[in-house]
Amino acid sequence: MATNEALLQVLEGAVDLHCHSGPSPFPRRLDHVEASYDGARIKMRAILVKSHHHNTAMDVLAMKTQLADAPTPVYGGVALNSEVGGINPSAVALAINMGGRCVWGPTVSAGQHICAHSDGDGFPSAGGELYEKEVSIYDESGDISADTRLVLKLVADAGIMLSGGHLDGDSMLAFFKAASEAGVKRMMLHHPDYIVNVSDAIIEEMIGLGVFVEHDLAMYNPEVKAVGWPTEKLVDWIRKIGPEHTVINSDLGQKGNPLPVDAYLYMGEQLLDHGIPAADIRQMICNNTAYLLGLEEKP
Repeated sequence: MATNEALLQVLEGAVDLHCHSGPSPFPRRLDHVEASYDGARIKMRAILVKSHHHNTAMDVLAMKTQLADAPTPVYGGVALNSEVGGINPSAVALAINMGGRCVWGPTVSAGQHICAHSDGDGFPSAGGELYEKEVSIYDESGDISADTRLVLKLVADAGIMLSGGHLDGDSMLAFFKAASEAGVKRMMLHHPDYIVNVSDAIIEEMIGLGVFVEHDLAMYNPEVKAVGWPTEKLVDWIRKIGPEHTVINSDLGQKGNPLPVDAYLYMGEQLLDHGIPAADIRQMICNNTAYLLGLEEKP
């Protein structure tokens, strides 16, 4: 892909909060070390690596020697799916103590995801049976569970990012409301129109709590067959919500899909061509994302 100096200046310092490098039971195109070198092509500032199945902070520590000279800093976290015991304060405390920068709400174990996946959402499958069970943020009475509230307190005390995962809109709003009450400041809603399908009214409430709305390059790249939305859809989202509330991440690393940086190069050019100012692009891929990862105190 041809690049030009102006485009590279726009992309320099990007922080990808949604990199699916390996290891993972899902097929991956690159590992975390290779993702770091990929990021260097546009002088990325940092990468947050996500697994639906395990604590990636431990991956980063295990690859410490390989990452020591790698050009882009890599961070990890933990997703609260059945593989780590679901809403498990012990798993969250471990991830935080080992340097984790993000706790993701249930993704592959969320009821919303299980329903969408059974309907054929283009989501990948693991190579073998993982015996996943649905994970809920509620207790038997229908209230936010005590374990969920403890998880949110741990996230707040650590000052790290909370993602709503793949919860349904009502549950995710309740999750973020409880998080805000607990003192969580860095919050992100994943791809509101893919799997989770959050309504505009709920998104507006979330933004009022300080939640950033994420959109993913994977869904707007013509080489990714699972979704394939046009750039105009992303432009509409940016203009509707505003770059100050928006983050753009890759959601890439899967086998058969483009490298994350190739997707940044493609979409950076597309957004500029569609009239999105360079400063707004940088707000969404550099400033807001750096704040969420804890690299900056303000977006």
